Amino acid sequence: MSGINKTNAARLLDKAKIAYELVPYTVDENNLAADHVAEELGEDINQVFKTLVLHGDKCGYFVCVIPGNMEVDLKAAAKAAGAKKAEMIPMKELLPLTGYIRGGCSPIGMKKSFPVYFHSTATDFDVIYVSAGVRGLQLKISPASLIGYVRATVADIAIPMQDKKNE
Repeated sequence: MSGINKTNAARLLDKAKIAYELVPYTVDENNLAADHVAEELGEDINQVFKTLVLHGDKCGYFVCVIPGNMEVDLKAAAKAAGAKKAEMIPMKELLPLTGYIRGGCSPIGMKKSFPVYFHSTATDFDVIYVSAGVRGLQLKISPASLIGYVRATVADIAIPMQDKKNE
């Protein structure tokens, strides 16, 4: 064992016999942004995906997995989820709802099963990175395997980041 503790997400993938790699990175508590993660991994920011939880007016909670250099398009995400409008959940709801903290939210192994939507560019790559469920650890995985495993829908749900200060 290489000293990396398996996360719940990794154990679930093992159980489903899905190939992945656990990739550790250095966490900067002051910068949980995906571009920092990509930099630490030495990977293309377009392949480093972040997991966001939203709430739609007609569909309840749902999950969006989008490239690290993009932001969720609330209108498109709502439409994909069958809602008229959607918004990001307040940060304080993330842990009780998903079991994950900011910077360590994985689309795999949340407390409850929510509908998952991947931005369409995920399928452009052989592998993508998503959080393994803790800060400092990413899953390197085939997008097709991951999308299949979480029964995700692929849709255009993200737009290029607007120039704004870190959230």
